[in-house]
Amino acid sequence: MNFNNIYEGLISGKEKLALVGLGYVGMPIAVEFSKHIPVIGFDINEKRVEEYKNGIDSTNEVGEAIKNTKVEFTADPKKLKEARFIVVAVPTPVNPDNTPDLRPVEGASKLVGQNLTAGTIVVFESTVYPGVTEDVCVPIIEKESGLKCGKDWKIAYSPERINPGDRVHTLTTIKKIVSGMDEETCREVKKVYDIVIKAGTFPVSTIKTAEAVKVVENSQRDINIAFVNEVAMICDKMGIDTDEVIAGMNTKWNALGFKPGLVGGHCIGVDPYYLTNAAEKLGYHSQIILNGRKVNDSMGAFVADAAIKQMIEAGMAPKKATVLILGITFKENCPDTRNSKVVDIINRLKEYDINPIVADDWADKEIAKHEYGVDLVEFNNLPKADCVIVAVGHNEFRSMSTMQLKELFKDNLPDGEKVLIDVKSLYRYDELVASGMKFWRL
Repeated sequence: MNFNNIYEGLISGKEKLALVGLGYVGMPIAVEFSKHIPVIGFDINEKRVEEYKNGIDSTNEVGEAIKNTKVEFTADPKKLKEARFIVVAVPTPVNPDNTPDLRPVEGASKLVGQNLTAGTIVVFESTVYPGVTEDVCVPIIEKESGLKCGKDWKIAYSPERINPGDRVHTLTTIKKIVSGMDEETCREVKKVYDIVIKAGTFPVSTIKTAEAVKVVENSQRDINIAFVNEVAMICDKMGIDTDEVIAGMNTKWNALGFKPGLVGGHCIGVDPYYLTNAAEKLGYHSQIILNGRKVNDSMGAFVADAAIKQMIEAGMAPKKATVLILGITFKENCPDTRNSKVVDIINRLKEYDINPIVADDWADKEIAKHEYGVDLVEFNNLPKADCVIVAVGHNEFRSMSTMQLKELFKDNLPDGEKVLIDVKSLYRYDELVASGMKFWRL
């Protein structure tokens, strides 16, 4: 079986690339490739597919480009038979006990196997621990297809590095890790990704190495954020402004520039568990990574407790207070609510019989209700508050002046009793002091 002609077939338009999974990762890949080669975009979510066909991008990752894209959107898995190069980009969440939930990649592997054409290269982009692609996905595809890996089709892995909501570090500007089951496969995969990756590709020797790269790079970010989160907790005890401490630290050449915050989402808040779970199967128990996760997973409760303390100090009864939370997405300027740690703030407040009102015009109301039981209120329809928690750094919130912030509070409330919780340190310290509001920031 000849696999060296796939790139040429794609470039000439004789062959097609298929993208399995059209979420925050899959959509940008499909749209970008479609500018150069024929692309089939497949997703099991028929509603999402219909939205794409109608030029609606619910991920907000490609914007207006979706209206003119040449991607052939479909919810019919049989269309995968037409592809010689299949990219799988489905989510990889964790179970409630923080063990890897491989059901999405297993389901995708089954669909691919049932619709696999001989002579195809299958590339997984989903974040997994080392060994999943070859030890879990390959056997499923072989069973469903009746085709032998290495003879009838080839397997490869190229971890996604897309940063949702980021308009600077986009798909094409981030160097791409590529790997294959052998040198031939890796070379072909590299050539295909080089079509769209302007920053270039970085081949590694094995699929397991490529899998490790992704979980390790996100684990190191998680650990560094955990460090500054712990610093924030210590500074809070000492009555020191964390942001000023970090700003001073960052004047040194070897400072890493991390800031404290809520660590959620589909990558940094999840990937370390994939790495530590794999390590535990080999008899090694994490000493640092899991402790970092413990710190970061505690930050929502820490923020909520700080808000309650500030309300009490301001002379109000927290249970009777009107508490507003601005933002529920896991990061700024992005509609993605997966694994949002703002929910931890909400749940902690509810433990004290405080039912906050949440606003986030970026987020999908139906998803927020279905996933978290949160009824989102439009920002312009918010009631006046006693306490405002700015939890996400959306541009709309970041640009607010202290006067605009004050307008969110009850009209008859003295400035000294207006409690503002600035989770992301969006606002200048001197301006907050000058405002007269009672404020706290992480």
